[in-house]
Amino acid sequence: MMREQIPEVVLSSGQKMPVIGTGTASNPLPPPHQLTSILVDAIEIGYRHFDTAAIYGSEESLGRAVVEALDRGLIKSRDEIFITSKLWCADAHPDLVLPALKNTLQKLGVEYLDLYLIHWPIRMKQGTVTGFEVSKEDILPFDIKGTWEAMEECYKLGLVKSIGVSNYGTKKLSQLLQHATIPPAVNQVEMNPAWQQGKLREFCKEKGIHVCAWSPLGANGAFWGSLAVTESPILKDIAAAKGKSLAQVALRWIYEQGVSFIVKSFNKERMKENLQIFDWELSEDELAKIKQIPQRRGFSGEGCISQEGPYKSLEELWDGDV
Repeated sequence: MMREQIPEVVLSSGQKMPVIGTGTASNPLPPPHQLTSILVDAIEIGYRHFDTAAIYGSEESLGRAVVEALDRGLIKSRDEIFITSKLWCADAHPDLVLPALKNTLQKLGVEYLDLYLIHWPIRMKQGTVTGFEVSKEDILPFDIKGTWEAMEECYKLGLVKSIGVSNYGTKKLSQLLQHATIPPAVNQVEMNPAWQQGKLREFCKEKGIHVCAWSPLGANGAFWGSLAVTESPILKDIAAAKGKSLAQVALRWIYEQGVSFIVKSFNKERMKENLQIFDWELSEDELAKIKQIPQRRGFSGEGCISQEGPYKSLEELWDGDV
């Protein structure tokens, strides 16, 4: 079977990362054996980048999928799979980063991660594993400098090939870059045609930080998301004119912005469809139309605002980019 060849981007760390990743966050999560089987399917179809996190509960299933793919000869070595995982907010403290990473490696059954991200620029009380909902009482002051130093230590120990952040705006990145001896290789943020992140992308490009998009299709989940992408008349028109699916047009647009993305589909046909975006392109006219799509954030971040925590308003959380 011919598997799709996925382009790669070279990160500032020198590591190559496939531009499409398979997401493993789901609410509810499929049973472990079922999730493992879905991820093995993804490997068979051609996916080589997998995105997980301590809070998703999917690390063990992904680890088993890698083992099964090796057993079945779908891949020759662990090195063929690019694994991203993330440090949860309850472990976002200088003393807790390394133990959290070791726990993640143990669950995945691997010796290193390809990319480790600070999941949010937020610290929560230890033992807080409330999934995607945040309780304001659990938010604590966040040591951005000390936590990043601990991430750098993980890199120096060879336990991670690249380190980065997620959900950081321009001010927080600037603050981080003032202290960092190893700059973040990636900033993974919400981005899609209905939330285009122009200002943040420009800043990251200038600083050599690669942007990776989560929610590239505007995920309409139980807690957040919207139909702004999937119901966009502009995207529907372009898709019809090109004979492509709306999802393919949205993903192609992200790719043409020089951004990689995490898609989450547990449906085999859609998994294949999401990879078929590399042998065609959008015209100048189509790109101009996509620029006109009304902009709104799918994940508001309301739950991260607390008078006790570091962010007293949405402006502070998102560095003014609301």
